[in-house]
Amino acid sequence: MSDLIRLSACEAVAHLKSGAVTPLDLIDAMAARVEAVDGPVNALPTLCFERARAQAREWAQPRLKDTLLAGLPIAVKDLNEVAGVRTTFGSPIYADHVPERSDLMVERLEENGALPAAKSNTPEFGAGANTFNEVFGKTRNPYDTALTCGGSSGGSAVALATGMAWLATGSDLGGSLRTPAGFCGVVGLRPSPGVVARSSQLPFHSLAVEGPMGRTVEDAALMLDAMAGLHPEDPISRPLPAVSYRRAVQDPTPPRRIAFSADLGFLPVDRRVRAVVEAAVPRLAEIGAEVAEACPDLSDTPEIFQTLRAAAFVANHRDHLAEHRDRLKPDVIWNIEKGMALTADDIARAELARGRLYQRVADFFQDYDALVCPTALVPPFDVERRFVEEIEGHRFANYIDWLAVTFAITCTSCPAISVPCGFIEDGLPVGLQIVGKPREEAELLGIAALFEQASGLSTAPIDPR
Repeated sequence: MSDLIRLSACEAVAHLKSGAVTPLDLIDAMAARVEAVDGPVNALPTLCFERARAQAREWAQPRLKDTLLAGLPIAVKDLNEVAGVRTTFGSPIYADHVPERSDLMVERLEENGALPAAKSNTPEFGAGANTFNEVFGKTRNPYDTALTCGGSSGGSAVALATGMAWLATGSDLGGSLRTPAGFCGVVGLRPSPGVVARSSQLPFHSLAVEGPMGRTVEDAALMLDAMAGLHPEDPISRPLPAVSYRRAVQDPTPPRRIAFSADLGFLPVDRRVRAVVEAAVPRLAEIGAEVAEACPDLSDTPEIFQTLRAAAFVANHRDHLAEHRDRLKPDVIWNIEKGMALTADDIARAELARGRLYQRVADFFQDYDALVCPTALVPPFDVERRFVEEIEGHRFANYIDWLAVTFAITCTSCPAISVPCGFIEDGLPVGLQIVGKPREEAELLGIAALFEQASGLSTAPIDPR
């Protein structure tokens, strides 16, 4: 069992397809690992192993082998519904919610041979980058259980880092997938809007996306192949590419020019993080790229993001505020009320500014194949702190401002991936955020794979400590 949990997702799928292991073997290995290590980290509070076993038995073995994931058990973030499985969205309002139908993304993964076996912890409604809620409590960083794992896909990142899952789903609005990947030393890809079909009350909203998380870039690419594609219930979903994402990783095209910015031109960065990220830059030159310090003008992204995010919070959660105010965490209340105070003029200005931003970014990527920067402005911090208030003497105005290094990229609609790039002095991981050209996930995955190979960092599961 201990050998099975150390396999990469691609290796595990290869064993499933060859018949060397069965889905039931992997479900048993996952269950044993969860029992052994989840206690100190609290990453997977809801387990559905019997459902996964029933699915494995229901599918004829030859039929499963013909799918992309071949019966691989996965973890699904608790913001995404799984039919017949308790799905809380991290909120006491939904503590006993059991949906009849799965999220579109989950259905697509199941069609491609995934077996949801656990739900991963998330903050309430995914708000905030420290994974805690009133239903299940705190999820802790396996590198130091006194620290946060990030969020909001914190449970997924921890499950991967500790070997409790080979693949896990994540979602990303302002960095919810990338930040925990960076804090936990795993890989998380935020695709362009529409690449992965999703269930949403706001189907045309383009800030929030679903994406894959894995221990390696190739694992993330395999999962994206199993998640992506056109769906009639998602109006902005897009067809699969002619060449698979995994193939793009296996046969990558080396980048010509890469832009590097430690601070995106306007952000404070913890000196420990800056040192690790700057030390990783020579690896980019090793993969054949000319590296230059450059960045498009992203200085107006805080206002754009805060405005459009707040407006979306009103649409998604105004009824929660009206009916369950006493059960919502303060940060969610603040976001809804911020949105309710917006004027039509505020929203119009943000939309127009985002249009100008996109044009600047598109022009920038005429000269560069990727933009590289930190995944987070700080290393993992005390799990008891709700959010970061200050960095290097700069104080933030609210609970999400410290995430500007990721939400600035969200506003561009460009794909972005977090890959491990090193450790600070006390052994905590640091992530490198690589931003690709608009709608060029395949090219981005190839660049990330080349960097991963050059860095040589281990992706073996760790025991919580």
